[in-house]
Amino acid sequence: MDPVLNFVDGSFLPANTGLTLETINPATGAVLTTLPRSDQTDVDNATKAAMAAAPKWASTPIDERIHWLQRLADALEEEAETVAQLESMDTGKPISLALRVDATRSVANFRFFAEHGLRHEDATFISNGATNHVHRKPVGVVGLITPWNLPLYLLTWKVAPALLMGNAIVAKPSELTPLTANHLAKVMHRIGFPPGVFNLVHGLGHEVGQAIVEHADIRAISFTGGTATGKIVAATAAPLFKKISLELGGKNATIVLKDAPFDDMMEGIVRASFTNSGQVCLCGSRLLVHASIYEAFREKFVAAVEGIVVGDPQIETTVMGSVISKEHQAKVESYIDLGIEEGGVVLTGGKACDAPVQGVPASAAFLRPTVFEGLSHEARTAREEIFGPVVTLHAFQTEEEAIAIANATQYGLAGSVWTGDVERGHAFAQRLETGIVWVNTWLNRDLRTPFGGVKDSGVGREGGDWSMNFFSELTNICVQQP
Repeated sequence: MDPVLNFVDGSFLPANTGLTLETINPATGAVLTTLPRSDQTDVDNATKAAMAAAPKWASTPIDERIHWLQRLADALEEEAETVAQLESMDTGKPISLALRVDATRSVANFRFFAEHGLRHEDATFISNGATNHVHRKPVGVVGLITPWNLPLYLLTWKVAPALLMGNAIVAKPSELTPLTANHLAKVMHRIGFPPGVFNLVHGLGHEVGQAIVEHADIRAISFTGGTATGKIVAATAAPLFKKISLELGGKNATIVLKDAPFDDMMEGIVRASFTNSGQVCLCGSRLLVHASIYEAFREKFVAAVEGIVVGDPQIETTVMGSVISKEHQAKVESYIDLGIEEGGVVLTGGKACDAPVQGVPASAAFLRPTVFEGLSHEARTAREEIFGPVVTLHAFQTEEEAIAIANATQYGLAGSVWTGDVERGHAFAQRLETGIVWVNTWLNRDLRTPFGGVKDSGVGREGGDWSMNFFSELTNICVQQP
């Protein structure tokens, strides 16, 4: 595979130092290619290119910008199989999942914001004999920093509204998963997208990400990633009065009420627990079940989890691939050890040496889906974000107890409630301290709705008008009528 390069002012370039990093296929342990280990100079060059391109892009009529989003969607859709292959190799996720979710959603992000822009009209308000006209202007140059779990999916979720609103971009993908961001740059180059409007700088977070956040000419930062890093982003950007949007970690609760017909819902509950090896910030890693149905639920849940096909991501029947890296595998295994130390019982799964996946090399980063019971909801294993295929089971007696357990965490990103009475589920969901709650479903997304967390799960909202507002400066012009 050809080396990955930075994409600055429409050209593919190595890091100014010539230094590189390796990107590894976690499902095989093999090196895929190299990427630039960029630094402040590369960020400066990308920002200069963005600054030079920003005025012309900002003055481009919005209908023309919308047309570019549609062209990007068409080009990515034509190459969906390639995107899925690259994403599968870079992340270790099953090719079927990469095609169904990552490739499809990346196209949908561009299409959605193109259509949303066509429907949008700036607001006017009339009062006191005057008309107030709300106008949107681009922020200017914006920095986008995205994670490794859903690489192109989450990059395009930010790129599309930023471009729609007339901004120029300096983006940094995770150094663990650079391939699809590089592919997006290649697509832009191939279709003749205006140079300098989208710039891509690869490298390490503390070298490139920090340089983006600190740069005086980058006026907004949209970051998706871990809470610890999000605190650094906030601490750096706030004194510079930059706009910031932070979508951070989660320790989400999946709550099964006593009237839930869980046989019919089991597929959705298992999916909410272990999609992408549990490496989705929205996954439900704490499973709260009413005591009256706990034993029956546990038996069927464990049986369903043991039916998950774990193995080679390139095989269509594989449901769960590897985790992102050997280092992350070790982190997840440390939590499995901790859970046992804290008094938990492993019902299925465990460390790689305890529950090996057959037919994969020792250099690969595979874990089986793991289910704990017997842990206090205050145990570290049940409170801290593991971001892997580990779920803890907890019984509750009353809805008040379930609410207390669900809210007893520093996080507040997502959750789901499963019940035979949707009105009851809706009422229950409103008592959860979290940004999004699903009732009898999971990861069912209308892209017009606000997405984001409370508490340590983030600041701000993305989606629809919320994304447009973030990537705009709003001005009100009040005109007194004669």
